[in-house]
Amino acid sequence: MSDDKIIDGKAFAATVRARVKTQVEALQKDHGITPGLAVVLVGEDPASQVYVRNKARQTKEAGMRSDEIRLDATASQEEVLAVVDRLNADPGIHGILVQLPLPDQIEENAVLDRIDPAKDVDGFHVINTGRLQVGLPALVPCTPRGCIMMLKERLGDLSGRNAIVIGRSNIVGKPMAMLLLQESCTVTIAHSRTKDLAGLCRRQDIVVAAVGRPHFVKGDWIAEGATVIDVGINRIPKDDGKTRLVGDVDFDAALPRAGAITPVPGGVGPMTIACLLANTITAACMANGIDEPA
Repeated sequence: MSDDKIIDGKAFAATVRARVKTQVEALQKDHGITPGLAVVLVGEDPASQVYVRNKARQTKEAGMRSDEIRLDATASQEEVLAVVDRLNADPGIHGILVQLPLPDQIEENAVLDRIDPAKDVDGFHVINTGRLQVGLPALVPCTPRGCIMMLKERLGDLSGRNAIVIGRSNIVGKPMAMLLLQESCTVTIAHSRTKDLAGLCRRQDIVVAAVGRPHFVKGDWIAEGATVIDVGINRIPKDDGKTRLVGDVDFDAALPRAGAITPVPGGVGPMTIACLLANTITAACMANGIDEPA
C-alpha cells in the first residue's frame, strides 16, 4: 500500500479533536462557557448504542458537558418531542443530536424539525440546509464538513477543480455538493442512474462516493492523480462466514490510479464525530455572540 496516497482519517480526526479541546479551554477561561452536547437515544439498536457511547466519550475527553438521554423503544413521539423541547430550553446545552434510526412509531422528520436550528449540530434542519444552499452561515452536516476539511488539507485551494459527488442524499450528497460549490469547484451531482457515470468520473479531479453500494465505483473510473473521498460504509461477507467493512469505491483497484484516497475503515468515518464536536463549538459561540477561538 502506498502510504503517501492514503488520507488518514483517524490521524486527521485526532488533530481536530485536539483543536476542539483547546477551544473548549479558551471558552472556559475567557468567557466561562462550557459547550454542551446532548444525545438522545431511543431504543436499543446495537450500532446506535456504540455510536452514542463513542460520542459521549469523545465529548467528555474534549472537556465538554455531555448529556445522554435514553428512552425505551416503546417511547411515544410525544415523549421524544418533550425531551427535545426540554433540551431546546436548556441554556447549558448548545448541541442536540437525536440518534437515527428511530422506532417505527416515531416520525423522524417531526423530531428533527423540532430541534432548535441553532442547536442542530447534525445540520439536518431545513433552516440549516436552506442557509447552506444560499451561502449563509449554517451548521453543516458532519460528514460533508469532514470531507471538505480533508480535501482542503490535502489539496489546499480547491478553486477551479472538477468534482463529482455520487449520491444525492440530504445527509451527504446534497450538502457535499454545496460545500464544493462554495470552494469554487465545478460540481457534478450524479447517482446510480446517471448515464455514462464511468466516463463522467474519469474527467474529475475529485471523486466523492456516497451512494451506499459496496465497490460501486470501479478502479478504472478514477482519473490518474484524482483525489477520492469514499463515504461508503458497507458490510460484506467474508469466506470464513464473518463480515468486513468496505467502501463504495473498489479501493485496491483505485489506489494505483488515485493521487490520494480515503480507506474504509479509517477514512471519513472518524471525522464525523470530530466534526460533531466542532459543530458544538460553533453553536456555543453563535449562542453567545462571540467568535470561535483559534
